[in-house]
Amino acid sequence: MAKVIVRGAIVNDDWAVIQFPVKDEPVRKQAGKAVIFRVTGESAANAEEIAALQIPAGKVIVPLSAWLARKDELAPRLAKGELGVWLDSFESPEALVESIDNLNRLALIAVNFPRFADGRGYSFAMLLRTRYGYTGELRAIGDVLHDQLFYMKRVGFDAYAVRADKNIEDALRGLNDFSEPYQSAVDVPMPLYRRRAR
Repeated sequence: MAKVIVRGAIVNDDWAVIQFPVKDEPVRKQAGKAVIFRVTGESAANAEEIAALQIPAGKVIVPLSAWLARKDELAPRLAKGELGVWLDSFESPEALVESIDNLNRLALIAVNFPRFADGRGYSFAMLLRTRYGYTGELRAIGDVLHDQLFYMKRVGFDAYAVRADKNIEDALRGLNDFSEPYQSAVDVPMPLYRRRAR
């Protein structure tokens, strides 16, 4: 069974991340350079792929597009606390917020980091925690490495699915890479100069 870091501890992962089959897509170019990131608002999958997506029994984290298209089918699992939704970096957290009456009914929201260099997930976490008031488990998935964990914690992540080829014990130490942050963030709402006794 896979392991994840949840609230500072390594635990067995009892959630299955459901993904669409990987497609070979042509390399897109812009101004003569390869475009490696999808643009916000692009479609993750077409209607046939969404309808054909197999969702097994047990606790599952489904893609946002599958949740939006199959909400009625997934509603009983939501009520039982067995459903999470994951956002890709080119999707909108607002679409998730608008799709459900209370975001905190979701047991888990995951944000995918398709590449180490794609930082849009940090903004998503900050929005989900501050603007939308999500209090449940917020998990980072995808290309999640030791160097990112401290900063992910600062913006509101409390769970991390470290990349499979990396040592999870080493990654756990990444949560404590720095002893005292200067700036305010989700985890420490006041900057250092306001926390210091004068």
